[in-house]
Amino acid sequence: MKRTIPLLIASVAGFVLIVAYFIPVTQTWGETTSIWFDILASIAMILGGGNLLKIHLKKTSDRVPGWGFSVVTLIAFAATLLIGLSKVGVSANELYPDMRWSGSYREMGKPFWWIYQFVFVPLTATMFSMLAFYVASAAFRAFRAKNLEAILLLGTAFIILLGRTFAGVFLTGWLPDALSGLRIENLTLDIMRIFNTAGNRAIMIGIALGTASVSLKILLGVDRSYLGSGED
Repeated sequence: MKRTIPLLIASVAGFVLIVAYFIPVTQTWGETTSIWFDILASIAMILGGGNLLKIHLKKTSDRVPGWGFSVVTLIAFAATLLIGLSKVGVSANELYPDMRWSGSYREMGKPFWWIYQFVFVPLTATMFSMLAFYVASAAFRAFRAKNLEAILLLGTAFIILLGRTFAGVFLTGWLPDALSGLRIENLTLDIMRIFNTAGNRAIMIGIALGTASVSLKILLGVDRSYLGSGED
């Protein structure tokens, strides 16, 4: 029953959402199901927060290697949660001046806004900056002219990268207007508009077909991996 009931709930909810898109009479069923989903998602967020506390408190108490990072995570989580829920420093809404918590916690200049703007945003920028170096390193190792496909990939990547810089514009800027299509910046635009668009569409079609296939397997009970590895 621990696996059968969740399986039935997932199947019924999935089919209700699908039917609601095609039969107008059942549209309210889909809206109700979406509300249930929001409620479950809120509960899942609470469980996720509790799991985060459990894992990092255990790492801190056991003094495992890197437990200092767990302390930082716990402090940041607790501070953000406390400031966000209690709306520290938030002004009352003009429509409800007597209600202290009626204002927005994301109001500019308030503590929660400060945390997001000056802590979260710089950390995100740092993470993506580091990711750019990893991507560049992986591209350097991958783009090796070993065969025809690799040569095409390397040549295309070289044109795109060069066309995004001033050096690329300078190198081919001397070409006359009759040969403007051969300028690197124009080649870059053509590659992005034609070949890249075609490739993206093919990828999206494949993703859509894969999503539909997996969804049907879940709704029909063929794929039960989301229920865990326990026995039926």
